[in-house]
Amino acid sequence: MWLTSFLNKERQINTATKGSITGSQQRKIQVDASTQHRDVAVVAPYGIAYVPPVGEGAVIVPFEGGEACVGVISDAPNKLNRGELMLYSMGGASIVLKNDGSVLINGEKVSG
Repeated sequence: MWLTSFLNKERQINTATKGSITGSQQRKIQVDASTQHRDVAVVAPYGIAYVPPVGEGAVIVPFEGGEACVGVISDAPNKLNRGELMLYSMGGASIVLKNDGSVLINGEKVSG
């Protein structure tokens, strides 16, 4: 037990690092970077929850008591203009908030 604690302290990162997600569960992920990071907390703004898929790039930062994934580096194609927002899933569902006030759900314009 003390050896595990010692090794965990030794591998703490001091700055942000980038790696590839190799395991993904509800609230924790595993990331391979220059070292392997286990049980990394996934952080998101209030009201948004996600489980990042294996294979995506992750940005890991240290915080008191552990490490956190503060974002996923995705190369998902999108045609957003500056100021627009897209929510999307791995399965292809999407919601886009456009600058003109319109909303697109799976590419279909929704009138409000």
